[in-house]
Amino acid sequence: MGDLDGRVAMVTGGGSGIGLGAARALAEAGARVVVMGRDEKKLQRAVGSLGEGAWCVSGDVGNEDDVSRAVQSIEARFGHLDVAVNAAGTGTVGGVTDQRAEDWSAVLRTNLDGVMYSMKHQSAAMVRRGKGGAIVNISSIAGILTHRFMSAYCVSKAGLEMLTRCAADELGDHRIRVNAIRPGLVPTDLAGPLAEHAALRADYEAKMPLHRLGTVEEVGQAILFLVSDRSSWITGQVFGVDGGHTLRGGPDISLLFGA
Repeated sequence: MGDLDGRVAMVTGGGSGIGLGAARALAEAGARVVVMGRDEKKLQRAVGSLGEGAWCVSGDVGNEDDVSRAVQSIEARFGHLDVAVNAAGTGTVGGVTDQRAEDWSAVLRTNLDGVMYSMKHQSAAMVRRGKGGAIVNISSIAGILTHRFMSAYCVSKAGLEMLTRCAADELGDHRIRVNAIRPGLVPTDLAGPLAEHAALRADYEAKMPLHRLGTVEEVGQAILFLVSDRSSWITGQVFGVDGGHTLRGGPDISLLFGA
Protein backbone atom coordinates (compact mmCIF):
# COMPACT_ATOMS: atom_id res chain seq x y z
CA MET A 1 0.00 0.00 0.00
CA GLY A 2 1.19 3.50 -0.83
CA ASP A 3 3.84 2.46 -3.36
CA LEU A 4 2.21 4.65 -6.00
CA ASP A 5 0.81 7.53 -3.95
CA GLY A 6 0.44 10.64 -6.08
CA ARG A 7 1.07 8.86 -9.37
CA VAL A 8 -1.26 8.73 -12.35
CA ALA A 9 -1.58 5.46 -14.22
CA MET A 10 -3.14 4.62 -17.59
CA VAL A 11 -4.28 1.04 -18.27
CA THR A 12 -5.37 0.08 -21.77
CA GLY A 13 -7.77 -2.84 -21.92
CA GLY A 14 -8.61 -1.91 -18.34
CA GLY A 15 -12.27 -2.80 -18.47
CA SER A 16 -11.80 -6.50 -17.78
CA GLY A 17 -9.34 -9.36 -17.45
CA ILE A 18 -5.66 -8.75 -16.81
CA GLY A 19 -6.10 -5.05 -17.51
CA LEU A 20 -8.69 -4.69 -14.77
CA GLY A 21 -6.56 -6.81 -12.43
CA ALA A 22 -3.66 -4.44 -13.07
CA ALA A 23 -5.86 -1.39 -12.51
CA ARG A 24 -7.01 -2.76 -9.14
CA ALA A 25 -3.45 -3.47 -8.02
CA LEU A 26 -2.36 0.04 -8.99
CA ALA A 27 -5.37 1.68 -7.34
CA GLU A 28 -4.79 -0.28 -4.12
CA ALA A 29 -1.19 0.96 -4.16
CA GLY A 30 -2.39 4.58 -4.21
CA ALA A 31 -2.37 5.49 -7.91
CA ARG A 32 -5.08 7.47 -9.63
CA VAL A 33 -6.02 5.05 -12.39
CA VAL A 34 -7.46 5.77 -15.84
CA VAL A 35 -8.77 2.76 -17.76
CA MET A 36 -9.11 2.85 -21.53
CA GLY A 37 -11.07 0.46 -23.74
CA ARG A 38 -13.70 0.18 -26.44
CA ASP A 39 -16.63 -0.98 -24.28
CA GLU A 40 -18.09 1.98 -22.39
CA LYS A 41 -20.23 -0.23 -20.11
CA LYS A 42 -17.23 -2.32 -19.06
CA LEU A 43 -15.23 0.81 -18.40
CA GLN A 44 -17.93 2.32 -16.21
CA ARG A 45 -18.21 -0.91 -14.19
CA ALA A 46 -14.45 -0.98 -13.81
CA VAL A 47 -14.32 2.60 -12.56
CA GLY A 48 -17.05 1.80 -10.06
CA SER A 49 -14.94 -1.02 -8.64
CA LEU A 50 -11.69 0.94 -8.44
CA GLY A 51 -12.68 3.52 -5.89
CA GLU A 52 -12.26 7.26 -5.61
CA GLY A 53 -9.98 8.89 -8.16
CA ALA A 54 -10.51 6.34 -10.92
CA TRP A 55 -11.58 7.53 -14.35
CA CYS A 56 -12.11 6.11 -17.82
CA VAL A 57 -11.72 7.14 -21.43
CA SER A 58 -13.14 5.17 -24.32
CA GLY A 59 -11.18 4.46 -27.46
CA ASP A 60 -9.51 1.89 -29.67
CA VAL A 61 -5.75 1.46 -29.18
CA GLY A 62 -5.49 0.43 -32.83
CA ASN A 63 -6.50 3.98 -33.77
CA GLU A 64 -3.64 6.38 -33.05
CA ASP A 65 -5.95 9.38 -32.86
CA ASP A 66 -7.92 7.67 -30.07
CA VAL A 67 -4.73 7.00 -28.13
CA SER A 68 -3.45 10.55 -28.57
CA ARG A 69 -6.79 11.96 -27.43
CA ALA A 70 -6.83 9.67 -24.38
CA VAL A 71 -3.36 10.68 -23.22
CA GLN A 72 -4.09 14.36 -23.79
CA SER A 73 -7.27 14.07 -21.74
CA ILE A 74 -5.34 12.44 -18.88
CA GLU A 75 -2.81 15.27 -18.89
CA ALA A 76 -5.61 17.85 -18.98
CA ARG A 77 -7.42 16.23 -16.04
CA PHE A 78 -4.52 15.17 -13.80
CA GLY A 79 -1.59 17.23 -15.07
CA HIS A 80 0.76 14.35 -15.82
CA LEU A 81 1.16 10.63 -16.52
CA ASP A 82 3.62 8.47 -14.56
CA VAL A 83 2.68 4.84 -15.20
CA ALA A 84 1.22 2.93 -18.15
CA VAL A 85 0.10 -0.66 -18.51
CA ASN A 86 -0.76 -1.79 -22.02
CA ALA A 87 -3.08 -4.76 -21.67
CA ALA A 88 -5.49 -4.30 -24.59
CA GLY A 89 -5.40 -7.40 -26.74
CA THR A 90 -7.30 -9.76 -28.98
CA GLY A 91 -6.78 -13.11 -30.65
CA THR A 92 -8.07 -15.51 -33.25
CA VAL A 93 -7.79 -19.19 -34.06
CA GLY A 94 -6.94 -20.33 -37.58
CA GLY A 95 -4.37 -22.32 -39.50
CA VAL A 96 -1.66 -20.83 -41.68
CA THR A 97 -3.16 -22.32 -44.83
CA ASP A 98 -6.57 -20.74 -44.25
CA GLN A 99 -5.63 -17.59 -42.32
CA ARG A 100 -8.04 -14.79 -43.23
CA ALA A 101 -6.29 -11.54 -44.03
CA GLU A 102 -8.79 -9.52 -42.01
CA ASP A 103 -8.22 -11.69 -38.90
CA TRP A 104 -4.45 -11.41 -39.22
CA SER A 105 -4.63 -7.64 -39.60
CA ALA A 106 -7.07 -7.21 -36.71
CA VAL A 107 -4.86 -9.09 -34.27
CA LEU A 108 -1.69 -7.23 -35.21
CA ARG A 109 -3.52 -3.91 -35.28
CA THR A 110 -4.55 -4.24 -31.64
CA ASN A 111 -1.74 -6.30 -30.13
CA LEU A 112 1.24 -4.70 -31.86
CA ASP A 113 0.24 -1.45 -33.55
CA GLY A 114 -1.86 -0.57 -30.50
CA VAL A 115 1.07 -1.02 -28.14
CA MET A 116 3.29 1.09 -30.39
CA TYR A 117 0.73 3.91 -30.52
CA SER A 118 0.17 3.66 -26.76
CA MET A 119 3.85 3.79 -25.86
CA LYS A 120 4.46 6.59 -28.34
CA HIS A 121 1.99 8.93 -26.66
CA GLN A 122 2.44 7.68 -23.09
CA SER A 123 6.21 8.12 -23.23
CA ALA A 124 5.85 11.55 -24.83
CA ALA A 125 3.72 12.64 -21.88
CA MET A 126 6.31 11.28 -19.45
CA VAL A 127 9.11 13.09 -21.31
CA ARG A 128 7.14 16.34 -21.15
CA ARG A 129 6.95 16.06 -17.39
CA GLY A 130 10.62 15.23 -17.07
CA LYS A 131 10.40 12.96 -14.02
CA GLY A 132 10.70 9.56 -15.66
CA GLY A 133 8.07 6.86 -15.62
CA ALA A 134 7.34 3.17 -16.01
CA ILE A 135 5.57 1.24 -18.75
CA VAL A 136 4.57 -2.44 -18.67
CA ASN A 137 3.31 -4.23 -21.77
CA ILE A 138 1.33 -7.46 -21.55
CA SER A 139 2.78 -10.23 -23.68
CA SER A 140 1.96 -13.95 -23.42
CA ILE A 141 3.68 -17.31 -23.34
CA ALA A 142 2.65 -17.25 -27.02
CA GLY A 143 5.42 -14.70 -27.52
CA ILE A 144 8.02 -17.42 -27.00
CA LEU A 145 6.17 -20.75 -27.40
CA THR A 146 4.36 -21.80 -30.56
CA HIS A 147 0.61 -22.26 -30.25
CA ARG A 148 -0.70 -24.41 -33.07
CA PHE A 149 -3.36 -22.54 -35.10
CA MET A 150 -2.74 -19.22 -33.33
CA SER A 151 0.05 -17.80 -35.50
CA ALA A 152 -1.29 -14.24 -35.64
CA TYR A 153 -1.46 -14.03 -31.86
CA CYS A 154 2.00 -15.59 -31.45
CA VAL A 155 3.58 -13.22 -33.96
CA SER A 156 1.93 -10.18 -32.37
CA LYS A 157 3.27 -11.06 -28.92
CA ALA A 158 6.75 -11.89 -30.18
CA GLY A 159 6.80 -8.48 -31.86
CA LEU A 160 5.56 -6.82 -28.68
CA GLU A 161 8.48 -8.26 -26.75
CA MET A 162 11.06 -6.88 -29.18
CA LEU A 163 9.22 -3.56 -29.24
CA THR A 164 9.44 -3.49 -25.44
CA ARG A 165 13.20 -3.99 -25.56
CA CYS A 166 13.68 -1.33 -28.24
CA ALA A 167 11.60 1.18 -26.30
CA ALA A 168 13.52 0.48 -23.10
CA ASP A 169 16.80 1.08 -24.92
CA GLU A 170 15.61 4.44 -26.25
CA LEU A 171 13.67 5.75 -23.28
CA GLY A 172 16.25 5.07 -20.58
CA ASP A 173 17.75 8.46 -21.39
CA HIS A 174 14.55 9.96 -20.00
CA ARG A 175 14.46 7.67 -16.92
CA ILE A 176 11.49 5.82 -18.37
CA ARG A 177 11.59 2.09 -17.72
CA VAL A 178 9.84 -0.32 -20.08
CA ASN A 179 9.23 -3.99 -19.27
CA ALA A 180 6.77 -6.70 -20.20
CA ILE A 181 4.85 -9.46 -18.44
CA ARG A 182 4.46 -12.82 -20.16
CA PRO A 183 1.40 -14.46 -18.53
CA GLY A 184 0.42 -18.07 -18.92
CA LEU A 185 -3.22 -19.10 -19.15
CA VAL A 186 -5.42 -16.92 -16.96
CA PRO A 187 -9.22 -17.25 -17.20
CA THR A 188 -10.46 -13.97 -18.69
CA ASP A 189 -13.03 -12.92 -21.29
CA LEU A 190 -10.41 -13.37 -24.02
CA ALA A 191 -8.95 -16.66 -22.79
CA GLY A 192 -12.26 -18.15 -21.62
CA PRO A 193 -12.65 -20.63 -24.51
CA LEU A 194 -9.19 -22.03 -23.81
CA ALA A 195 -9.67 -22.31 -20.05
CA GLU A 196 -13.16 -23.81 -20.31
CA HIS A 197 -12.27 -26.58 -22.79
CA ALA A 198 -11.55 -29.60 -20.59
CA ALA A 199 -8.97 -31.33 -22.79
CA LEU A 200 -7.13 -28.12 -23.63
CA ARG A 201 -7.11 -26.97 -20.01
CA ALA A 202 -5.65 -30.34 -19.01
CA ASP A 203 -2.97 -29.90 -21.68
CA TYR A 204 -2.07 -26.47 -20.32
CA GLU A 205 -1.94 -27.69 -16.72
CA ALA A 206 0.18 -30.71 -17.61
CA LYS A 207 2.78 -28.36 -19.09
CA MET A 208 2.94 -26.12 -16.01
CA PRO A 209 5.20 -27.31 -13.19
CA LEU A 210 2.73 -25.72 -10.76
CA HIS A 211 -0.17 -27.52 -12.52
CA ARG A 212 -2.79 -24.76 -12.21
CA LEU A 213 -4.04 -21.72 -14.05
CA GLY A 214 -3.10 -18.26 -12.88
CA THR A 215 -5.27 -15.40 -11.66
CA VAL A 216 -5.53 -11.77 -12.70
CA GLU A 217 -4.54 -10.84 -9.14
CA GLU A 218 -1.24 -12.73 -9.44
CA VAL A 219 -0.43 -11.01 -12.71
CA GLY A 220 -1.49 -7.67 -11.22
CA GLN A 221 1.02 -8.02 -8.38
CA ALA A 222 3.85 -8.66 -10.84
CA ILE A 223 2.82 -5.56 -12.80
CA LEU A 224 2.74 -3.52 -9.60
CA PHE A 225 6.30 -4.54 -8.82
CA LEU A 226 7.51 -3.47 -12.26
CA VAL A 227 5.93 0.00 -12.12
CA SER A 228 6.96 0.70 -8.53
CA ASP A 229 10.28 1.97 -7.23
CA ARG A 230 11.04 -1.55 -6.03
CA SER A 231 12.14 -2.32 -9.59
CA SER A 232 13.99 0.94 -10.14
CA TRP A 233 17.00 -0.74 -11.85
CA ILE A 234 15.01 -3.06 -14.11
CA THR A 235 14.20 -2.22 -17.71
CA GLY A 236 13.98 -4.01 -21.04
CA GLN A 237 12.97 -7.31 -19.45
CA VAL A 238 10.16 -9.79 -20.07
CA PHE A 239 8.95 -11.54 -16.91
CA GLY A 240 7.15 -14.87 -17.08
CA VAL A 241 4.16 -15.19 -14.77
CA ASP A 242 3.04 -18.58 -15.98
CA GLY A 243 3.35 -21.34 -13.39
CA GLY A 244 6.57 -22.35 -15.14
CA HIS A 245 4.86 -23.11 -18.46
CA THR A 246 7.74 -21.87 -20.61
CA LEU A 247 10.00 -24.51 -19.06
CA ARG A 248 8.13 -27.07 -21.13
CA GLY A 249 6.15 -26.58 -24.34
CA GLY A 250 3.29 -24.73 -25.95
CA PRO A 251 -0.34 -25.88 -25.73
CA ASP A 252 -2.05 -27.86 -28.48
CA ILE A 253 -4.76 -25.44 -29.58
CA SER A 254 -5.98 -27.98 -32.14
CA LEU A 255 -7.76 -29.70 -29.26
CA LEU A 256 -10.39 -26.97 -29.56
CA PHE A 257 -11.63 -28.37 -32.84
CA GLY A 258 -10.28 -31.90 -33.00
CA ALA A 259 -7.54 -31.21 -35.58
